[in-house]
Amino acid sequence: MKSPLKDVTLADIQEAHSKIKEAIVETPFKRSNYFSELLSKNIFLKMENLQNTGAFKVRGARNKLLSLTEEEKKKGVITASAGNHAQGVAHQAKLLGITSTIVMPESSPMGKVIATKGYGAKVILKGGSYDEAYEEALRVQKETGATFIHAYEDPYIIAGQGTIGLEILEKKKDVEVIFVPIGGGGLISGIAIAVKSLNPKVKIIGVQADGAATMAESLKKGKPLTLEAIRTMAEGISVKKASPYTFGFIQKYVDEIVTVSDEEITFAILQLLEKAKTVVEGAGATTLAALLSQKVKLKEKNIVCLLSGGNIDVTTLSHIIERGLVQEGRMMRLSITLDDKPGALHQLTKVVAELKANIMQVSHDRTLLNLPFGKTRVLLTLETRGLDHIEEVLHKLTASGYSVERHDA
Repeated sequence: MKSPLKDVTLADIQEAHSKIKEAIVETPFKRSNYFSELLSKNIFLKMENLQNTGAFKVRGARNKLLSLTEEEKKKGVITASAGNHAQGVAHQAKLLGITSTIVMPESSPMGKVIATKGYGAKVILKGGSYDEAYEEALRVQKETGATFIHAYEDPYIIAGQGTIGLEILEKKKDVEVIFVPIGGGGLISGIAIAVKSLNPKVKIIGVQADGAATMAESLKKGKPLTLEAIRTMAEGISVKKASPYTFGFIQKYVDEIVTVSDEEITFAILQLLEKAKTVVEGAGATTLAALLSQKVKLKEKNIVCLLSGGNIDVTTLSHIIERGLVQEGRMMRLSITLDDKPGALHQLTKVVAELKANIMQVSHDRTLLNLPFGKTRVLLTLETRGLDHIEEVLHKLTASGYSVERHDA
């Protein structure tokens, strides 16, 4: 069934580009020497994580708000969002003197909630998912008469996001493949329309999280689907219901959709932080995750990964860093049972020091009920030099008579 919303054309995207450019950043587009060498390709990063508000969403928001009548502007705007669209609308509404109300899921990262309020929006926390927040926003919209700004089911939003495609082709005319994250589908729709209209040979590959592969499953079935449940750490692309509007564009313009696991996403976040010196959120890292996990076999050489946003919660980032260090053998956690007597801990730390493992944290507990009387449990977090070093530490401690249990394996 055809959507009642109007089609989006290259002309719409070009017009949006000329209208919004004064209020957005033309984000960096650069070749990554590390990932290019690793994958034997020319890997380029389009860094929308460095956009105003930390994500691409300001593009569509600006374009939509500029389309409002004076009467609509006076009544204000309302939207539902897990975070980035919320900030984009709030930021641009404030610049244009328009009041905004944002309904966010209760699970939204606190950093995004605080940032949205900081841009002057009224924030309502409601529901456990985007879809529940969306229903609440529609209810409030009927009460207030504000204009609803949909995150992706809107031609002005899609045209605004599509300006990224124009910028990519301006910087790299011989690009062959572009990886784009997919949540609701507005971003990839706009980019695909722009790029395919100018160069149909460029492959557009969408990336979703395994736990929220709504559009990927819809393509397999040939119709928009609603998944029973979704679960992913990439909350920016956590959408349960496929939009018939964006599904139509994706069906027409997108070459393939692949999915990545949360483990692959977190690994990509860590790699971008360490190798590219850039902070990217889960949704934004899916594109590199797809490349690093080789979800697509490509003969093409010139490949673009869109890093769509960088608004990652600092607590989440801390967990990802620690988890990544454990996976790479650069950190380990273990517990050791000792005799509860003077000098026992000193002897243990002496063995650890001889092994050149750095003690990052130590705690001592003699109150555990499962411990024999006269024993104590020591919890150690060690900085190590790789998986081989960890094996060496474990072997030496065991050979020295210690009862050792790992807590990160």
